[in-house]
Amino acid sequence: MIYSQLTSLLIVAADEFPTVKVVILSIVGLLFLSAFYIFIHFFRLWIQCKLTNAKISLMDLLYMTFKKAPPKMIVMSKIMAVKAGFPNDEENGITADMLVAHHLSGGNVPTVIRAMIAAQKAKIIDLSFREAMAIDRAGRDVLEAVQTSVYPKVINCPASGTAKSTLDAVAKDGIQLRVRARVTVRANIKQLIGGATEETIIARVGEGIVSAIGSAESHKDVLRSPDLISQTVLAKRLDSQTAFEIVSIDIADIDVGDNIGARLQADQAEADTRVARAKAEGRRAMAVAHEQEKQATIEESRAELVLAEADVPVAISDAFQNGKLTISEYYKLRNIQSDTDMRVAIAGGNNKSNQAVIDAD
Repeated sequence: MIYSQLTSLLIVAADEFPTVKVVILSIVGLLFLSAFYIFIHFFRLWIQCKLTNAKISLMDLLYMTFKKAPPKMIVMSKIMAVKAGFPNDEENGITADMLVAHHLSGGNVPTVIRAMIAAQKAKIIDLSFREAMAIDRAGRDVLEAVQTSVYPKVINCPASGTAKSTLDAVAKDGIQLRVRARVTVRANIKQLIGGATEETIIARVGEGIVSAIGSAESHKDVLRSPDLISQTVLAKRLDSQTAFEIVSIDIADIDVGDNIGARLQADQAEADTRVARAKAEGRRAMAVAHEQEKQATIEESRAELVLAEADVPVAISDAFQNGKLTISEYYKLRNIQSDTDMRVAIAGGNNKSNQAVIDAD
């Protein structure tokens, strides 16, 4: 109505002003060409929207162009959502404006729609469109998360490519066990935002396996029933506050390593031996020092004896002068001294002979 009135006014003005007529016709021609170009450019997408009941008009497609949102991607995503059975109303459905807003905020619209379809087909995941958009905006691959929820993922523990290929633990009997495990997990959609990643699962499972083996009385018990490790680790709820739910923990391989207990005992015995040797050396040094002290005491006594013997002739001389010692008493004393020296010499000779006989034997 307004367009027809504007056209009639332009025609009247053109009749009164011939120069203006050319300008007006040019403007009308440009408008017509622009409308024709827009119609031709969006005709295929518009026909698809009409045939699939996607409820996207030509003006919506034009607005998407102005907002720098790819119309084809938005239309294809909306058609996928409609054909998958999602509501198409303004209140509860997935609208084109929501898709454009998610794209402009940095989201991946096709991935979100595919994740919604996969969650709906699986019938075991309750995932709304707003939750899917939030997960996608948080930087997580929402489609991979849904696929992991439907088809659980297997994680190697230790992780492939790490420096150590096994988890090493020691039982109470001192025997080392080397274990490789596989952890089956499914994505926990509710904990996907803010939940810990695979690295945390691997670290927690490794810690649980080492703790379970360390609690075993004997390594034979673990070799006899490896499922004891799985049951012990699963009972600890290691998937708490993570983006995954642990389905099972399977022991893929278990080998017997070194006898760590015996090695530690040998090292302790060697250390004790070194301590005992040090203590014995200390006692020997103290004995040597004590012997040296006794030798010094003996030498000191000998020196005092020599001094005392030097006083004997003086005492004898005084005794002669005072008349306390006679000549016969003096010779008798000398005879006793000679007899004593002879006995000592004989005793010393016998000791040397006996020592020579012992050495010869």
